[in-house]
Amino acid sequence: MVFAGIIVRVHHALEQLGTDCSMEELVTLCPELTWNQVFLAIDYLSRNGQIHVTLDGDRTYRVQAHHADTFSASSAAPAPL
Repeated sequence: MVFAGIIVRVHHALEQLGTDCSMEELVTLCPELTWNQVFLAIDYLSRNGQIHVTLDGDRTYRVQAHHADTFSASSAAPAPL
């Protein structure tokens, strides 16, 4: 499934970074994805507790992956509609 691959790609980029970054920085870490694809993946991963999203003092959203052992490729697949 294409969306599952996008989710895995975004989460992997965050894990490799190892620290938090802005959403704009994350888009540059995944140049093959559109801003909308990254945003949807962030939304999915955040709702499933696999990443943490915060709003800093400059009103910039920052994202960070949780530890790698809390995420698996099988949990990245969205539930069927």
